[in-house]
Amino acid sequence: MINFKDRVAIVTGAGNGLGRTHALALASRGARVVVNDFGRQKDGSGECTEAANSVVEEIRLAGGEAIANSANVADFEQVQSMVNQAMEQWGRVDILVNNAGILRDKSFSGANLTDLKAVLDVHLMGSINCCKAVWDIMKAQEYGRIVMTSSSSGLYGNFGQSGYGAAKMAVIGLMNTLVIEGAKYNIKVNAIAPTAATRMTEDVIAEKTVLEKFKPEHISAGLVALCCEESPNRMILSCGAGGFSKVRITETAGIIFQDDDISPESVLGNIGAVTQSQPDDAEFQLGMEQFMKYANLAK
Repeated sequence: MINFKDRVAIVTGAGNGLGRTHALALASRGARVVVNDFGRQKDGSGECTEAANSVVEEIRLAGGEAIANSANVADFEQVQSMVNQAMEQWGRVDILVNNAGILRDKSFSGANLTDLKAVLDVHLMGSINCCKAVWDIMKAQEYGRIVMTSSSSGLYGNFGQSGYGAAKMAVIGLMNTLVIEGAKYNIKVNAIAPTAATRMTEDVIAEKTVLEKFKPEHISAGLVALCCEESPNRMILSCGAGGFSKVRITETAGIIFQDDDISPESVLGNIGAVTQSQPDDAEFQLGMEQFMKYANLAK
């Protein structure tokens, strides 16, 4: 049975929705939890500490340990102060769940740069700031579990979510590199791509009977699995309505041309062969593997 006794977890954006159920789930299995929430509306406006304090109270009433923190994850100094608070309270940080996020949905034509930057600052820079603040601690401990929050909007695209989608794909790139750099320190980094009934999705999925199947608690079951000692590494876990699957980034075998045959026309004329999937399509673990693929084909 998964147990987090003596482990310390930081969950960002934990005052509502998925962050709240993540924090409660980790605490229910023994983790000491920093419940971080800036208390903003879903568009990032406003500020309130009541939500984080409420979750802390829930955890304490259930017999767990938790502290509230209102750091804005887009501000590194505030994030560093949050991590210092955890270290002063419990002396370690074992788990980081990068969950904080905002939405400012508009078509790319209608979106202004201020809105796009605000979304990127919270989702992408927020994840970078939090990872940076805990990274050396986890290295020194030779233990760490980090979970990014991605989205189908980043993996596949959604109308009106250019900034959000860009950030949600970018955290996968961050994950891929941190997996490599953290391997020898027993730091595992994964990502979750959730679909749940939260304030983020209430305007998108209007039918109540459908929403009832997308319980946040179901997502948190997957999150807990990605945070445990025996967790996988470098997994993008897609989940929703009780379903779980792995998202893969693969590359087809493709084709190689001789020098004299390389032209835009030859590439376009052979797009079918370039895109054709085979059972042995590559799922690279290092960027250098792609280089080696072409180097070997070119021999």
